[in-house]
Amino acid sequence: MPVTELPDFAEDLELLTSAALEAGEIAMRFFRKKLQISWKAGFSPVTDADTEVDRFLKETLCAARPDYGWLSEESEDNPLRLSKRRTFVVDPIDGTRSFMEGGEIWCVSVAVVEENRPVAGILVCPARAEVYWAVKGQGAFMNGARLQTAASAGELVLSIPKSLTARLAPFWTREFRTVPHLPSLAYRLAIIATGKIHGAIVRQNSHDWDLAASDLILSEAGAALLRPDGSHPLLATSNPVHGVLVAGTPELTGELLNVVAAAGL
Repeated sequence: MPVTELPDFAEDLELLTSAALEAGEIAMRFFRKKLQISWKAGFSPVTDADTEVDRFLKETLCAARPDYGWLSEESEDNPLRLSKRRTFVVDPIDGTRSFMEGGEIWCVSVAVVEENRPVAGILVCPARAEVYWAVKGQGAFMNGARLQTAASAGELVLSIPKSLTARLAPFWTREFRTVPHLPSLAYRLAIIATGKIHGAIVRQNSHDWDLAASDLILSEAGAALLRPDGSHPLLATSNPVHGVLVAGTPELTGELLNVVAAAGL
């Protein structure tokens, strides 16, 4: 039985871009307005903006690619997705708490995953007028400018959760500065691709939808998101939850991995 030919990765990005930009416009209609808020397990908020954006993306993307699986923070998981060659991995609003508070750091995160790795992805950050995207093998971009990380020659700037900073600090061989918390993990990782910060340590319990688009943006910009054993996180498996991760340029991720190991993480 012949294998059905799928669209190329660039075609998938075109679809993601059109849908994610419109999703960003939908989210902006709710932004800094009165929101209906409910709470999920773990005291995690979800607003009517989250659910409306999720509904739009699911209807739009699944109609265009009915043979793809669907995995979203705001949708009930359907194990049938595990039988699909490609899966949409979506966070309708990554950084919901920032969105609720009227902050600018939140984004619509949409990716396509094939063989457990992202092949096309986009972050739309409408409150900051920023759009990041990448296609496997074709580079990463922000607002049309190609992203390419470089080794940190000067001061080392990192994003590390406050809960881990003191635990990790004794194991560093050089000085570093931490940046204030950025409430969207997807955005926090994408910023590494711009060179504004050099690396990050991600505490356990991140999810596929937090990571998928940014993972690809990082790799296509010359950086990486890695597990403590040095492997890439596998996405769109039966379990979307991840342990501690590190992100940064190749020479820095090695140092980060050594620090994480020394600290017993």
